[in-house]
Amino acid sequence: MFTTTTTFIVYIFAMIVIGLYAARSTSSLKDYVLGGRSLGKVITGLSAGASDMSGWLLMGLPGALYVAGISQAWIAIGLTIGSWCNWKFVAARLRSFTQNASDALTLPDYFSARFKDKMRITAVISAFVILIFFVVYCASGMVSGARLFEQTFGLDYQNALLIGAVSTILYVCIGGFLAVSWTDAVQATLMIFALVITPVIIIADVGSISEANALVAAKGPDMANILKGTTFIGLISLAGWGLGYMGQPHILVRFMAASTVRGMGGARRISIAWMIFCLLGAVMVGYYGVAFAAKHPDISVDNPEQIFIIVTQTLFTPWLAGILLSAILAAVMSTLSCQLLVSSTTLTADFYHRLIRKSASQTELVWVGRIMLLLVAAVAYIIAMDPNSGILKLVSYAWAGFGASFGPTVLISVFWKKMTLPGAVFGMISGAVTVIVWEYFNFLDLYSLVPGFIISCVVIFVVSLLTQKNNKDVEELYTFLEKKFWQEVKGN
Repeated sequence: MFTTTTTFIVYIFAMIVIGLYAARSTSSLKDYVLGGRSLGKVITGLSAGASDMSGWLLMGLPGALYVAGISQAWIAIGLTIGSWCNWKFVAARLRSFTQNASDALTLPDYFSARFKDKMRITAVISAFVILIFFVVYCASGMVSGARLFEQTFGLDYQNALLIGAVSTILYVCIGGFLAVSWTDAVQATLMIFALVITPVIIIADVGSISEANALVAAKGPDMANILKGTTFIGLISLAGWGLGYMGQPHILVRFMAASTVRGMGGARRISIAWMIFCLLGAVMVGYYGVAFAAKHPDISVDNPEQIFIIVTQTLFTPWLAGILLSAILAAVMSTLSCQLLVSSTTLTADFYHRLIRKSASQTELVWVGRIMLLLVAAVAYIIAMDPNSGILKLVSYAWAGFGASFGPTVLISVFWKKMTLPGAVFGMISGAVTVIVWEYFNFLDLYSLVPGFIISCVVIFVVSLLTQKNNKDVEELYTFLEKKFWQEVKGN
């Protein structure tokens, strides 16, 4: 216990030190929100991946594989395809469009600039969407951290929740975006190390791959069947997770902060390679975790989402276990920190600065951002206080909400010049409402992101075509943004 505790303390202290160092480069709201658009391709690629893969990667996904078998890997397949498409088709364009459209710092800023929204209707709507779904998303991260401290140190849930939340909030509040991005790169390295080595050690403990497969098969003949219990709707639901990437503000902000458009190709390759190794490792931990449990019947796995923690504590030396368990903390902190930052900057830039104090100084805005971060964290903390909160359930709801409301709007806005302000407004609203209603009634057992994304796209196209009359200025701006994008691609 002493060894693991020491490892965790050193890790958390290192993250706070990075936050303090980053604070020296944070003197304006632009620094606090986007790090001055200075991220290189390595940091961009790794931080995008780390902010994407929360505690869900090392807890939620392995837990799903442990319970249902390899058929749950469709989630990983859908996410990989969706992430690649997001990098390929959205990343560079969004980076260019946001800078050249009034140097937008947030998604709400971008929507207002892109559609000449003088009333800032899109900013207000998107800000509300961000706050509603990010509070839920942040709560899932806090639950992941609480489960880690609860299982590792034998703490009661409420104390574990408090420690995990405070650890993350402190360095984000101090250093802002640069602290989040630099620590994400460190955390991404730790996560991939843990997910590559752990499945190998599980198989070695069991004896061989064939023995491990036999023990998994003993649990159920369909554990190795990737189509087990799946229907067409079920497959669409699992693979449909990939649609959500184009609407996740905490991932899109990494594209916006990149130093150049031309570096996006290299960042994409780094991020996708990292993602494939991590997802494959998480799938194998959950799947072969069944073999581990069969070989060690004396070890209780009451909560499947804790299988990675249990395996690590059992098979590794205390020092190495502490390092590997820090990977879970890394996954939690990397995503939660970015989510808190995006939420706080939305409140600061799109409400406080735009609507309350337009004359606020940069120093004042940075401090308001920190206060707003604490406010969002407090609300998420209250939600996470329920010990019965499921990590995967919370993540899936927030992921669907962002994917359906922002995904179609972002994607179409960077490719179609005839998209109008009303189209964007009603597209976002229809996507968000569809997810909320669908989740409540659970129609057809279809993941709410899929119908939400489709309905939002249809609404955007239909409403935009019906409101073309006064769209000339918006189309001219798109033509300008498209021209600037290709100039940047060519290095002009």
